[in-house]
Amino acid sequence: MFPLSSGTFLMSTTMNICRRAACTGDWSSGFNALISRVKPRSSCHRCPQTPSHSRGQSTAAKHAPGSETSEKPRLRAIDLARKVQQEKAKSQAAEVPVSDQQRRVAELKRFSLQLQHVHPNVLARHLHRSVLYQDKDLVVINKPYGVPVRDDSRVTSITSVLPVLSKMMEGNKIKTGSQLFPCLGLEKETTGVLLLARSEEAAEHILNLHRNNQVQRKYWVVAVGVPVPSEGVIDIPIIEREVTGPRPHYKMALSPLFKVNDAGDGLTKVRAHREAHPAVTKYRVLDSSRGCSLVELQPFTGGKHQMRVHMAFALACPILGDHKYSHWSKLAPQKLPEHVLGKLGLEQSKVRHLPLHLHSRQLILSGASQGDINVSCPVPKYFTQTLKRLDLTVTDRKDDK
Repeated sequence: MFPLSSGTFLMSTTMNICRRAACTGDWSSGFNALISRVKPRSSCHRCPQTPSHSRGQSTAAKHAPGSETSEKPRLRAIDLARKVQQEKAKSQAAEVPVSDQQRRVAELKRFSLQLQHVHPNVLARHLHRSVLYQDKDLVVINKPYGVPVRDDSRVTSITSVLPVLSKMMEGNKIKTGSQLFPCLGLEKETTGVLLLARSEEAAEHILNLHRNNQVQRKYWVVAVGVPVPSEGVIDIPIIEREVTGPRPHYKMALSPLFKVNDAGDGLTKVRAHREAHPAVTKYRVLDSSRGCSLVELQPFTGGKHQMRVHMAFALACPILGDHKYSHWSKLAPQKLPEHVLGKLGLEQSKVRHLPLHLHSRQLILSGASQGDINVSCPVPKYFTQTLKRLDLTVTDRKDDK
């Protein structure tokens, strides 16, 4: 007799059990006997086995806490926003410079951008806290770094927030006719004393005093180099010229009235250029160390970038952070000596972040309605830290008298 196949055996077994159940009337025992005789099929690479579950069991397993097959809860919008903020904070933290100087420059840059793009009321409150002097005609504030004085469509300017500042100084009264007008402006990167007038008449009076040399403004700069002699007056007109090259641009340049004669033993006066502007700057070295110096400047004229041009091209001692006038033929970050980079804790590739170290230190106003006014402004934090790193100190306090 030939052996029965598994299918034939199962069929014959089933028929026998059914006959027995029909005779005894016990269908349940017959069915259980059939189940016990059927052995589970071994796993086959052709027919992979998957555990069978009812729909209720599979649904419960999906939602069971701690189950491996449980679905993750859907991410809410607020959770997604928090996740993005955390990732952004981590990326910013990873980009924080290592050295103290680089961290200081990064913080200054971030602070400057915040002041330029904040709501006008925020900038007005900042200026309100920085008032150095005020009377019925004038207001003197401490201008922050990086904020332009005149209107600029790209950033928030001081002029644009003067109506809000005026209202704050009047106690936020609903109706007030007080106004503020900038008299003697400062460059965007310059910090320190900024003079404002409370009326157009007061502003005109200040301008008349300035024309008559009754307004003295003294600046402090950190120079790369030491001027020789240590004190003097620079009287060289300046003119705007075009610099050709891969990146054409315009810069202020010297337009001297004298040149060395052909013999090389004297000077010859030349005709003044009709587009040149008079420029006179008095300078005095307050301290010097390691090839750098702290210099006090007093301009007698108001030419564009006058002090920067005189320091860079007349004295060959450019202001630290003056990337525009440290080179004549190109636009590039300032090139610093190795020993200066070492003291500042910087690499040359990071020099582009150095701010301009030009601070409006003191304002002396003679002939004002309230009498003579003498206001001094403390130097900003980044300026003080640079002085400390370069071992520069102020021992001469004549400027405060």
